[in-house]
Amino acid sequence: MLPEAIEAMTVQLQQVGNASSLHGAGRRMRRVVEESRETIADALGARPSEVVFTSGGTEADNLAIKGFYWARRPRRRVLISSVEHHAALDPAQWLADSQGAAVELLEVDEHGRVRPETLRAAIARDPDDVAVVSVMWANNEVGTVQPVRELAAVAHEHGIPFHTDAVQAVGQLPVSFAESGVDALTLTGHKIGGPMGAGALLLARGQTPVSVQHGGGQERDVRSGTLDAPAIAGLAAAVSTAVKEQEALSRRLASLRDELIERVRAAVPDVVLNGDPGHASQQSASASGGRPEVSPGRLPGNAHFSFPGCEGDALLMLLDAKGVECSTGSACSAGVAQPSHVLLAMGADAAAARGSLRFTLGHTSTRDDVDRLIEVLPAAVERARRAGLG
Repeated sequence: MLPEAIEAMTVQLQQVGNASSLHGAGRRMRRVVEESRETIADALGARPSEVVFTSGGTEADNLAIKGFYWARRPRRRVLISSVEHHAALDPAQWLADSQGAAVELLEVDEHGRVRPETLRAAIARDPDDVAVVSVMWANNEVGTVQPVRELAAVAHEHGIPFHTDAVQAVGQLPVSFAESGVDALTLTGHKIGGPMGAGALLLARGQTPVSVQHGGGQERDVRSGTLDAPAIAGLAAAVSTAVKEQEALSRRLASLRDELIERVRAAVPDVVLNGDPGHASQQSASASGGRPEVSPGRLPGNAHFSFPGCEGDALLMLLDAKGVECSTGSACSAGVAQPSHVLLAMGADAAAARGSLRFTLGHTSTRDDVDRLIEVLPAAVERARRAGLG
């Protein structure tokens, strides 16, 4: 966690009071919640009334996808990218299995990107029957950044609400809720140096998804439940700090990531880099005044490789034994012996998808970390290949 988030959360953990109560302690906690709401809104280009607190990204994705579907019945079609995190894919599949939804997976190109023309063609097959579109801002496995603004505009041509899971994007990319044009945006604390178990759904004015859970009517009667004021304070501090430091952090991480990619390729010549090959040094004009800003094709802290002849789980454990922690696919599916659905959707074969690892860099990462990876990687790859042959 960021020091700012730890401090903000620790201060509130020493207080008492329910933010929904009318007594003095409750009103003090309500002030903490509402000031946190304003902080998050200001950092992400939203109105405070558009910030709905949740327990994290999974709950926010469920609220958006299920909530919009129920709100727009009898429309049945749910359009969702084929490379989404399971926090979005699984709620959509649940709607298909138990609620009569017709879930359609949007195809991606070889880099894992949904093209606007793909979405337009999918909608055109029956635009009046589409309940919701959901495409993540940036992919959690291969790091590819989606053209969210263009995709949202396509959905809005037909009055269809557009949701994006921006869990990976906030703090690494410039994110403005208002400028993106999306109707709902998911974020979570633990990806930006905040606490686990705290997140939010940014929900545009006029959008009223049906609630997933009911109770006290908190959060615009969209998400009932006692508010965790200390965690919300930590979340707000993390969002504020991460957004303020985003540009400098992204440039540092992109440089470190590019070095990691170059050195991994030198150490393992037949390795394959997955995702968009673009560099974070690419420049684009900011929509807010023409100021140049980092506009990468992939997340600045993401490097995703396929290692031919290796099983990803075996290589992961060999690296872990040497003090290098990485990932095969998303953490939520770790230990499940199946190829990454993201890589399969991008056109990779099952063997390549199983033999892939994700290396991610964050605000604590240094060149020493890259040095350690390169020091232990070749021997680990050789041993994993021998195990695969055996």
